[in-house]
Order: sequence, then C-alpha cells, then structure tokens
Amino acid sequence: MEHIAIIGNGISGVTLARHIRKLSDKKITIISAESDYFFSRTALMYVYMGHMKFEHTQPYENWFWKKNNIELKKGYVKTIDTDNKTLHFAEGDQMSYDKLVIATGSKPNKFGWPGEDLKGVQGLYSKQDLEHLEIYAPNNKVCKRAVIVGGGLIGIELAEMLNSRNIPVTFLVRESSFWNSVLPEGESQMLNRHIKNHHIDLRLSTNLKEIISDDNEKVKSIIIEETGEEIPCDFVGLTAGVTPNISFLKESNIETNIGVLVNRFLETNIKDIYAIGDCAEQRKAIGNRRPIEAVWYTGRMMGETLAQTICGNPTEYKPGHWFNSAKFIDIEYQTYGWVHGKKGRPDYETHFHWKHDDDTKCITIAYHKNTNQFLGINTFGIRLRHEIFDKWLTEKRDLDYVINHLEQANFDPEFYKRFENEIKETYNNTLQTN
Repeated sequence: MEHIAIIGNGISGVTLARHIRKLSDKKITIISAESDYFFSRTALMYVYMGHMKFEHTQPYENWFWKKNNIELKKGYVKTIDTDNKTLHFAEGDQMSYDKLVIATGSKPNKFGWPGEDLKGVQGLYSKQDLEHLEIYAPNNKVCKRAVIVGGGLIGIELAEMLNSRNIPVTFLVRESSFWNSVLPEGESQMLNRHIKNHHIDLRLSTNLKEIISDDNEKVKSIIIEETGEEIPCDFVGLTAGVTPNISFLKESNIETNIGVLVNRFLETNIKDIYAIGDCAEQRKAIGNRRPIEAVWYTGRMMGETLAQTICGNPTEYKPGHWFNSAKFIDIEYQTYGWVHGKKGRPDYETHFHWKHDDDTKCITIAYHKNTNQFLGINTFGIRLRHEIFDKWLTEKRDLDYVINHLEQANFDPEFYKRFENEIKETYNNTLQTN
C-alpha cells in the first residue's frame, strides 16, 4: 500500500490528509513535533482571552484520526534522505515513505536583535508560544508592561490579547502608519486612531534597537533605535512577519529559496516530494499574488488541490481571486480582489473611499481609471459576501455596477441597510465634483 507521509499538522497538511482519505485508502501519516492533534492556529488568541479552552480549538474529536485511519506521529524530522525515501527523526528513529509532503508552515521572523532569545521574548504562532505567554504575561502584576515589535495582523492580535488582561502595551511599528504596506492611507489612518482609542501606546516610525536582560537571562527592558529611550517591560512579542519553517531541509537535495520551490502542481524538484501551505514558494508567482502566501485560505486550497494529484488526478493549483479576512481588535476586515496601498500600486489603479462618521466603518473600492473595471474591495466593520465579489471580479463588472448592486452583497441585511444609501450618495457626489 502506498504510504503518504505529511510533515506538519496545520491546516494544509490536515486538509490534504482528509481529502486523500476521501479519495483513497492509501496509508497516511501526519508528523508533528508541536501538538498531538490538529488545532486552529487562528483561535489561540481566544484561549488566552478566556473565550474558549485549548481543546475547543481542535476541530476534530481525538477519535476522528483513528476512525479515518490517519496515523499521527509526534516527532521532529531532522533530515530527509531523498535517495532512499527515508525520514530521520531527532529522537533517533526513522520512517520510509512513497510520497512526501512538506507542510511545515512558518516561524516568526528574527532580525538578529541583541537579546531576541531571552526568556519572555517570543512570537505568537505555536501552542508553545501560548504556554509561554501564560508564564511571562499571566496578569499585570507579573507583567507590568509588554512591548510588541512589528505591526501586522499577529501584532494587533497580541496587543488585543494583552489588553484583555489589562497589561499595558507599547506597540512599535516601523512604518509611518499601521500596516500601510498593505492598506490604503484612509484605512491605515483609521486603524492608527482605533488602536490608540484602546489605550495602546502606538509608536509609529519606531524601530527596536536591542532587548536588555536582567541577571536571570530574562527581558527587563528594550531600547528604541531612533531615540535611545529605554522602556522597562517584562514581555516582548516579536510579530514582524513570518518566514517558512524549513531549516531542517538545508542538507537535503530539495531545492529551496526562501521557501520550498514548487511548480503549479506543488511538486518540488524531486519526484514524489511536494510542498504546500506557508512553506511553499511558487517558482513563478501566480498573477498579482506573492510567491509565498502565509494565509489560512490558500493553505487549505493547496491541501485540497494536491490530494487530487496524489490520488491520480493531476491538478494545477489555481487559487482564483485573492481574498482574506481578519479582525483589528473589534473591527472586522475583509478584502476581495486587489486593493493596493501606496507601495506597489499600479498606475492604472484608482480608489473610491467611503468612511462612516463613527470612524470604525469604511470601504475602499479599487477600479481601473481608464475602463472603470472593478479590481477589488476592502471593507472594515461591514460584512459582505465572498461569492458575490468573486462573481463580479470574474464577470469584470465596472464600478457603477458594484456601487448600485451593493445590497446583493449584504451579509447581514438589517445591519447593513443603514450605509448603502450613504455610500451611493458619497459616490454620486464624488462623481459630480470630479
């Protein structure tokens, strides 16, 4: 019986295993050194905030794996012998495979800051990170102040978590405005105000110089690069992005760049070895997408696609229109298609922006300045339907059509009705003044 070994039990690896099982009776082993069972990484923050217990983050009951004949192995793969199709574990044992899938995800970036390996300094990615957070920042007596370095989605989640336990937070963001490498200016500025309104000490255009140790190898303060200011703290969250977790492949014959290099079928340079999820890097980017996409949705799609190929139906990875969602403290964010911030915005892309008076809701619609073709939409504080925007992007609808049919995209009609006319009114007024 053909044996499929999957290294990594995140959303990509587990989706792959489930779909191979739906299509075949091949032998499947999922290998992970992090946790016994698959859990939802995006839910870690809610465990710390007391909204759920860790076991609630596990989408499947513990008996699910045995019932579906999916073997789980807890262990750390140290090296891969691709010639003999054998995995060698740090614990000393080994395992042979017929086909291998690398789905090892990401690890938080470290940029060589002095003190970055001290106790009380960490990212927010793994189950172990959550456990360490409970040690170093259980309350505001043990942790009198926390500093977060890096202003992305994980940074804002960590700020919200610490905030929920009344731990004062200083948030260092090197950009001049929060997440402005991704978001247009109006949205980014709105988030700056929202973060400050939650009593988070947001420091824009600010870099970390070093992390200072006490006598026990634990963090006691940080120094700011620009001013030399020292901020006493008991915890430092490193949330300046992630990189593929592939250091164990250094000695192997598998070709890597930043991630594991794959083609459109998610195949590596070595026959019968594939890579999916955060650690996979497309040799040639797909459309406007980045070669590496550390996103839950794309990880899931890669797992579903590769299952087809492994089960004899070779299928190209075609992720379709870009979409994503997140939460900025209590503001929900969705994006469909392409809405660029200043960085990397093509010269043909123009934006229509509407913001509600309460400063927590807005939309930005990107369109082609010559043809008016709808290119993408960002929404904050307003929930809209994915499938509708997917359809409109495929149909290449224009800006007028999108504005005049927004009610079709309502996710929650009663809630949304209040803004529709305002958005249309703003749009019509904008057109007249233009």
